[in-house]
Amino acid sequence: MNTAALRAHLVGAGLAGVVATTRESSLRSYRLFAARDPRTLIGIDPELAWGQRDLIELMARRCGVSADPRHTVGRDVIDPELTLAALGAFADRLRAVARRGACVLLGTGHPHRLIGFYAALADALSAAGCTVLTPAQGRCVDITTRFGLRTFRLAYVRGVGLVRPAGSERPGCETGAHSHSPLPVRLALEAAADAGGPLPELVIGDHGWVCGAGQLGFEAMGLADTDDPALFVGQAEGRVSVVVPLDDAVRAAYYRPVTRYVLDRACLSQ
Repeated sequence: MNTAALRAHLVGAGLAGVVATTRESSLRSYRLFAARDPRTLIGIDPELAWGQRDLIELMARRCGVSADPRHTVGRDVIDPELTLAALGAFADRLRAVARRGACVLLGTGHPHRLIGFYAALADALSAAGCTVLTPAQGRCVDITTRFGLRTFRLAYVRGVGLVRPAGSERPGCETGAHSHSPLPVRLALEAAADAGGPLPELVIGDHGWVCGAGQLGFEAMGLADTDDPALFVGQAEGRVSVVVPLDDAVRAAYYRPVTRYVLDRACLSQ
């Protein structure tokens, strides 16, 4: 898929352009981040004082959302040109890591939507000679949710880390649970270090997987929606290498052209 075709797909599928994420949701996230609420920091400990207006300006530059703080309702907007540029940088990092046959760690807090995207990357990197790490598989981690403290189990599906409710076999939980927490990646990295390595040269994912790894000094990159300011702050402060702005909750099938584009550009198509 060429760049023009991908741009049309991004806008048509709601991955960029006018997206489903609301301005109200994004502004709420910016307010909570400015107040240093852990629910929106998701593993990043900002060095600078980020007020809500600072975050709006940052997200306008990096995502394309409205820079007008008086714009408070409606659906948010992602500039597809910013998405395309970030996908190019994302693919370039994949290609460089693949050429070295480096160790990588992948994880997602959006398994129902994005497991196919990350699994395809894991398969391609493994075929190129990279070691796809799966540390702490089966280990439990307690995560605070809107329902209180819950115990989850770290699992890997096709090389991609995710969490599942511990002891739960309920239908719909097979793929994994939605999570913003940095605790799973911290658990994985700690287990890898305790075992004497190897450690990942690159962590790929979203939410807490990126922020938690970046805060610990690992190179990390991934995808983020307009209401995920932590990844963009991490990038602005030098702890996240690449952030791709796009809606992270559309139908899983809509990410397949993005996957093909990234793998083609990274010279990892099989």
